[in-house]
Amino acid sequence: MRDKSSVDSLFLTRTGFVEFFVVFVKLLHGLTAVLPAMILLFYPDPVDPQMRSHYLGLLLFFAILTIILFQALGVYSEDLFSNRLRFRVMLVAWISAFCILLFMYQILLLFPQLSPRNLMFWFTLSLMLFGVERILMLRLYRNLMKNGKFLQRTVILGFTDTAVHVAEHLSRNSDIRSGLIGFIDDRTERIPKELSNLPLLGNTRDLEKLIRSEQVNQVMITLPWAAEQRINGLVKRLRQMSVNVMLVPDMAALRYGHNRITDVGGILMFNTSQLPLRGWSPFIKRCEDLLLASAGLLLFSPIMLVTAIAIKLDSKGPVLFRQKRFGYNDNLIRVFKFRSMYVDQTDRNAECQTTRLDPRITRVGRIIRKTSIDELPQLFNVLLGNMSMVGPRPHATATKAAGIPFEEAVSEYSSRHRVKPGITGWAQINGYRGETDTLFKIQKRVEYDLEYIAKWSVWFDLYIVFMTVPAVLSTKEVY
Repeated sequence: MRDKSSVDSLFLTRTGFVEFFVVFVKLLHGLTAVLPAMILLFYPDPVDPQMRSHYLGLLLFFAILTIILFQALGVYSEDLFSNRLRFRVMLVAWISAFCILLFMYQILLLFPQLSPRNLMFWFTLSLMLFGVERILMLRLYRNLMKNGKFLQRTVILGFTDTAVHVAEHLSRNSDIRSGLIGFIDDRTERIPKELSNLPLLGNTRDLEKLIRSEQVNQVMITLPWAAEQRINGLVKRLRQMSVNVMLVPDMAALRYGHNRITDVGGILMFNTSQLPLRGWSPFIKRCEDLLLASAGLLLFSPIMLVTAIAIKLDSKGPVLFRQKRFGYNDNLIRVFKFRSMYVDQTDRNAECQTTRLDPRITRVGRIIRKTSIDELPQLFNVLLGNMSMVGPRPHATATKAAGIPFEEAVSEYSSRHRVKPGITGWAQINGYRGETDTLFKIQKRVEYDLEYIAKWSVWFDLYIVFMTVPAVLSTKEVY
């Protein structure tokens, strides 16, 4: 006899639950779309009781239109069950729905009792409620996952390097759509009984029993693609049972595919590389750079002026220092900085990285380097167009990690130059700034830079800019 938690898990995995939940969310969104208006029917100026049924009918019509529009804009797609906040999707969807309401209000004159202030209240309250509902939904997902309940109970078939990669990735990024419960392999005597905190559940015969008892409803086959005959036999057997079967690419495809598939003339192909900024994105990012750099110059101009005076009083030489660094497409650019070293000890190509108590650094230089004030003149680089506010930090031509040039230390190093370098970046707010005295530090920096390029958005940029100040204050490895 099954215990209660097992029965609950099986209930979650049934298609009916998903359909029921989506219907519930649609009804909730419909109610949220009209709830403020229903409040306004009774407060502060109650509508004539004889007209209430008429207005309630109009609100019902608008609620149905909202649900249909949300459906068309992808609000109820599979991402509904993801870990994403999806605030942007909901904002666009609600603005679109509210435009219909404004048409009904302004052109058709269907809500004459509402004032512009009422409409603003309606729009804002509903938007806030949509956000609260999404946050509560995510909390529900987390609680279910904490109790081992997922929409798909998944096993990995085949103990390979790909299996290890997939298991580790899912353990870090899993959502309620897929819960990994263990491994399956016919070589049970030759592989570990547990891997990535997941048990070995047995061989393919045991898998069939698990599927027939409805304890597994998704199988990820991670065998090498060279084992075509074995994969073919397994797929044929599994197709005879009620289970989803996923064929996972081998390590070569995972390494180069980056989870992107492109349809070329009807043939699906792995897209190993594509332009990081496409369509309107370069224009949008340039506008963002101009606005933020201009605002930054206005905000920090007093600090920059004081810094220039302090540098001039502290040591002989120019206030600004220009250094050649790698920019977009590996082109060399001249990056502006406040001078932080003595003129006769300046390292133009950064052949020797700065260290703690470096004698080349001036008294003022130690302060402005620690606080990153020395980077503020790069706002002019942003205005000139050879840098961005956010992007991979530009490195000098001779910089090294543990005595090895960056491009030799990390094979994908030059991939970070597919976008303009930035004053701040994703790697920097995650603690990877300052001296790169080990290979691990430059590897992690490049890893974060490539992640930023893959996930770029205006909201991501604004988040990085917002988090830069606390990141600068908390970093101790900048000398």
